[in-house]
Amino acid sequence: MALQLDNRTIALDNDGFLRHTDDWTPELAHLIARELVGVELGEDHWPVLTLLRELYFDYDLAPANRQLVKAVRERLGRDKGSSIYLMSLFGGSPAKDAARIAGLPKPPHCL
Repeated sequence: MALQLDNRTIALDNDGFLRHTDDWTPELAHLIARELVGVELGEDHWPVLTLLRELYFDYDLAPANRQLVKAVRERLGRDKGSSIYLMSLFGGSPAKDAARIAGLPKPPHCL
């Protein structure tokens, strides 16, 4: 599986996650969101995506949904730290789809 961006072929695994996290760019995030998740990224998405990337590169962890909700609540506030808010941004599997858009490996315990 692969995506094309600016004459580059970006390798994906069978679940649509980047094979190489260093391939990620904001432009690729927009493409992944649109093509694989069915979401148009707006300004509300970026704080969550940035947080996810920070967590991954600081702790080598792409958090599962419950961990993501807790991290968002702690860092971005109670109004954003809920499953309902994250689902409004990323759909029914926020941790999985946000990690995919953020260029991270598939979170543990995701089906």
